[in-house]
Amino acid sequence: MYFTMIGVFLVILVVALQGSVPRGSDFPYKVPLDPQGLLELSWNVSYPEQTVHFQLLVRDLQFGLLFGMSDRGEFENADLAVLWSDGHNSYFGDAWSDAKGQLHMDSQQDYQLLGARRAPEGLYLLFRRPFSTCDPKDYLIEDGTVHLIYGILEKPVHSLQAINISAIHRGLQRVQLLKPNITIPELPSDVKTMEITAPDVVIPSQETTYWCYMAELPDGFPKHHIIMYEPVITAGNEALVHHMEVFQCATEFDSFPHYNGPCDSKMKPERLNYCRHVLAAWAMGAQPFYYPEEAGLAFGGPGSSRYLRLEVHYHNPLVFKGRRDSSGIRLYYTATLRPYDAGIMELGLVYTPVMAIPPGEDKFILTGYCTDKCTQLALPAAGIRIFASQLHTHLAGRSVVTVLARDGREQRVVNADGHYSPHFQEIRMLKEVVPVFPGDELITTCTYNTEDRSRATVGGFGILEEMCVNYVHYYPQTQLELCKSAVDPGYLHRYFNLVNRFNDEEVCMCPQVSVPQQFYSVPWNTFNRDVLKSLYNFAPISMHCNKSSAVRFPGEWEKQPLPTITERLREPVPRCPPVPGPRPAAPVPLNLGELRRD
Repeated sequence: MYFTMIGVFLVILVVALQGSVPRGSDFPYKVPLDPQGLLELSWNVSYPEQTVHFQLLVRDLQFGLLFGMSDRGEFENADLAVLWSDGHNSYFGDAWSDAKGQLHMDSQQDYQLLGARRAPEGLYLLFRRPFSTCDPKDYLIEDGTVHLIYGILEKPVHSLQAINISAIHRGLQRVQLLKPNITIPELPSDVKTMEITAPDVVIPSQETTYWCYMAELPDGFPKHHIIMYEPVITAGNEALVHHMEVFQCATEFDSFPHYNGPCDSKMKPERLNYCRHVLAAWAMGAQPFYYPEEAGLAFGGPGSSRYLRLEVHYHNPLVFKGRRDSSGIRLYYTATLRPYDAGIMELGLVYTPVMAIPPGEDKFILTGYCTDKCTQLALPAAGIRIFASQLHTHLAGRSVVTVLARDGREQRVVNADGHYSPHFQEIRMLKEVVPVFPGDELITTCTYNTEDRSRATVGGFGILEEMCVNYVHYYPQTQLELCKSAVDPGYLHRYFNLVNRFNDEEVCMCPQVSVPQQFYSVPWNTFNRDVLKSLYNFAPISMHCNKSSAVRFPGEWEKQPLPTITERLREPVPRCPPVPGPRPAAPVPLNLGELRRD
C-alpha cells in the first residue's frame, strides 16, 4: 500500500531547502517520544538564530504523523507540524488545532521542512522552528518545560481537516528544549566513577512505579568532590525510565536498613524517609550534569552519611511485563578537592498547612521569601554564586519562578518554568551564574490549579498536599541551608475568625482542631477566596533562616514584614524573526518517489 512503511524507506523529499541542513551529528539532545521507541526526537538550539532544529526518526511510518507543542500536552489549542497522505499524494504543513481539537492549516508556515534521509533504522525528517513567530496560533518556545505531543496516522486521510485526533494513537513527552549553551569543563586526570544502579529490577507491570534501592559508600570513604554525573540506562528501557534521583541520608543515624522495592510499599523501612539530601537528579532528555570548574559537591568523610538512596521512576503505560532494569546514575568524583564546596539551599515556602489553596482554582498564587535580613546575616561578604536549580511542587503546581531583588528592585530571574510539570523535575544548569550578595532577597512564586479538587489543598509532605520550593545549587557552601517563609499563624487565626463572622456556616476553631480541618470546613465562596488571597499578600510572615542543623540563625524571625518591591522586571517581549521571503500558506506537496516492499 502506498506510503505504508514496513521495511520501506522514503527517498529524498523534493523541497526547497531554506538554509543548510544540519548533519545527524549536529543534534546533541535526544529523547524517545513514545513508550515503544517508534518515534525518536533529536534537536539542537541556535541562540544567535533564535531557532530550534529538529530531527525526527520514524521507525515505522504508515500514513503520516503529527508533532507539536501545547501548554500542558493537550491536543486542543496545539501548534503542530503534520505529515499526511491520502494514499496517493503526501503533504507536510504547519497546522494548529482549535478548542475542539479540529485541525486547521496555519496561514503562516513556521515549521520549515529542510529535508529527509533514509537509514537502516528508519526515516529521518529534518525541520526547524523559530523560538517566537509572533503568530497567535503558534506556541512560544521559552525556557523551562515544553510539552511535546505526537500522533501516528494509521489510515490515509484525504485532507488535513479529515484527521480525527481523538481516534489516532497519540501521546506526550516533556523536555527542556532550550538547553543552556555553556562550556563543558575538562575532567581531571584522577577522576573516578561510581555507579548507583538498580540491581536487575523486574519493572512492575503497571503504568507508574517509584522504585527505591539503598546503596552504601565503602567504610572509611574519605571526602571527595562530585564534579559530574550522567544517567546509566539499560538498553531497551530508554522509553520506560522517566527520571531518577540519588539522595544522601541524614547523619543523625549510624545505619540504615537495606531495601530494594517500591517506594510506596508498606514494607519500606520508615527510616528511609530521612534520606532526602539530593546528590544527583536526572529526567528523560537531560544531558550530563557538570559542576563549575571551581566547585564540587562534597560527599564522604566526617559529617557525611555513607548511605545513599536511589529512586527510579518507571513510566510503563503499555504495561510491559518481565522487563528487567539496572538503570541508575554514574557519579564522577575526585579526591583533588576544588577550591569550593558546592551547597544546596532551599528557597520558597515552609512545608506547613498554613499555606493553602482553595478548591476549584484556575490560577492561585503563593509566594515564599528569603528576606534581606536572612541573607545579610548568613551570606559571606563576597556573596554566593548560583549555577543550577531544581524547581519543585506537588500535583497542583503549574508554574514556578524565583526572582532576585536588591534594594526593593527586581534584578533578574534566577529560574522560571511557565509550563512546569510535577512529573518532570530535573536539576537544570543555569545559562548564567547568578551572584547573590548579603541583603539580597530571593522571592519564589508558585501558581497552582485545583479545578479538579473539592476541598482545600494545604501545604505539607503528602502528594495531595502542596509545596513551593526551589533547590538552588551554589558555591561557596555556607551554613544557610533553608531560607523560606510562611504566613504568620496569628493572622491566619484572624482569617478563620473573619470567616465565622461573615458566613452562616461555622468554621470550628477549637484548639484541638488542626489547621487543615479548619481549611476543609471553610465554605469557599468568592468572599472567602478573595480574603485569603489578600491575607497572603499583606500579612506578616514567619521566616525560617535555618542552618543545616535545622536551627535558625540568631534573631527575631516571627511577624516579619513582607519585602517591599518598588520596581518589577519587565515582561520579555518575543522577538519576531525576520521574514526570509514568501512562505507557502498551503501544505508542501512531497515527491516520495518509488516505494518498494521487502
